[in-house]
Amino acid sequence: MSSAPPLALACLALFACGGGDEGAPPPLSPKEGVTPWFQERSASAGITFVHRSGHDAEYYTPEVVTGGLALLDMDEDGDLDVYFVQAGSLAAPAEERPGNQLYRNSGEAGFEDVTVESGADDRGYGIGAATGDYDNDGHVDLYVTNVGRNVLLRGGGEGTFADVTQAAGVGDRSFASSAAFVDYDADGDLDLFVANYLIWSTGTEKDCWNTLGQRDYCAPAVYNAPAVDVLYRNDGSGAFSDVSQEAGIRSAFGTGLGVVCGDFTGDGQVDIFVANDGRPDQLWVNQGNGRFKDQAMLLGCAIDQDGKPKAGMGVTAADIDDDGDLDVLVSNLRRESDSLFMNDGGFFTDITAISGLGTVSRSFTRFGTGWADFDNDGRLDLYQANGRVASDVDGHDDDDALAEPNLLFRGVGPRSFEEVSPRGGTYPPLIHTSRGAAFGDLDNDGRVDIVVANRDAPAYVLFNAVEASGNWLLVRVLDEHGRDALGATLTLRLADRTVLREVRSAYSYCSASDPRVHFGLGEHTKVESLEVRWIDGTREKIQVPGVNRIIELRR
Repeated sequence: MSSAPPLALACLALFACGGGDEGAPPPLSPKEGVTPWFQERSASAGITFVHRSGHDAEYYTPEVVTGGLALLDMDEDGDLDVYFVQAGSLAAPAEERPGNQLYRNSGEAGFEDVTVESGADDRGYGIGAATGDYDNDGHVDLYVTNVGRNVLLRGGGEGTFADVTQAAGVGDRSFASSAAFVDYDADGDLDLFVANYLIWSTGTEKDCWNTLGQRDYCAPAVYNAPAVDVLYRNDGSGAFSDVSQEAGIRSAFGTGLGVVCGDFTGDGQVDIFVANDGRPDQLWVNQGNGRFKDQAMLLGCAIDQDGKPKAGMGVTAADIDDDGDLDVLVSNLRRESDSLFMNDGGFFTDITAISGLGTVSRSFTRFGTGWADFDNDGRLDLYQANGRVASDVDGHDDDDALAEPNLLFRGVGPRSFEEVSPRGGTYPPLIHTSRGAAFGDLDNDGRVDIVVANRDAPAYVLFNAVEASGNWLLVRVLDEHGRDALGATLTLRLADRTVLREVRSAYSYCSASDPRVHFGLGEHTKVESLEVRWIDGTREKIQVPGVNRIIELRR
């Protein structure tokens, strides 16, 4: 343990140091006659999950980054169920920790805790979760990242899961954060990418102090122990092989927290973007031969417009300006703005300063993040789940020094946003230490809802309540095995524009979202055409029978 005096380590408190607090923008009140965009209904919906970080006398780094979740249709009844990743005390044996929890969506009846009978109550010190059907049996599976042994839970299709970690060979014992199922070699089965945060143990923990001279969590730079990420290739037999070395992933260290996959270079290959905490972000560009190269610096998305790496936590990707390529947003630390990297033909430019996101975002520490068209007007909006990592300035809540309100931005142009009032889209604003955020249509009404995991607090279940909502289309894309076709691309043509979306579940922060593809259509009542590009490059056009409906495309 470090023996340095408090003032010597004052600027080593978690993630970054800066000058005096610039002060958060005043909370936004709802405009007269305007209904808040979301209603928090966890209690009435039957979701009683309370996250436990296990924080006591020590300041163990995992305690401040835990808090992922997943939305998935585990019982194949057409609606989204919710899986929460739990933590507990790092000092306690696994059998004494609270386990992860699974809630079945029963429609109008709300959610039911089915953890006990599901077999999904892993008791590792949980960080995040990923979803995908790795064995092509048509049932969604779960991968849970832990401090220690990660766990693969094979879905049985009726809301039950079995731990197949050992047989599958994916039980890496590290400090993992986000993970993503991805068919990087386009062979028809899902491979697995796992981001690792630090080489860490309770024995290597250090003492750090914040700017007030108080004990606090340490920044990753204090440990000087960045980790390498892991890529597992699916062998097609129910097992995986660690191909990190031969694929080139082990060629660079990082402090990965957020992961999103997509074709960022427009060559038809699925790439992997990793948001690193305090180090340059990575864009692992798929070479098409089983290998990857980190080309983030070359392509302009490793550092910000001032040439500095930021404290990357969450990440999301979408074509926000409808130019046919994927843009990226990385959420960062308080006193650091977001990083909005606009993609122009495979090269990125940081336009955060002119996007409407810069000033507000600097006042909060953002983790879970996602673009979605919450008001169905045809433009993507942005939600961010916030919570500090150090308690060195005046807080927003007397009982939780790390608590912050979340943020909601409305898309007002192809590359611009404005904050929605009230702050975070609810009234009164909700204030906890938020971490993971997952996005999906919980009640199948065509409006995207949000579930947020809060550190040492109950979760938020935010049902979309936008009144002036436009038309919409929700598309589930299945391959020939009946699994969600992660990595497939949808191109939807309207009378005046073309919209590109990819099928994905892994983005935000340590969380998995609805793999169905949502389109906000605004006033459009007709879809001119819908084309799917499957992961192997083949294309297929589909006639859409109408709008304001859920449709299923099966190869």
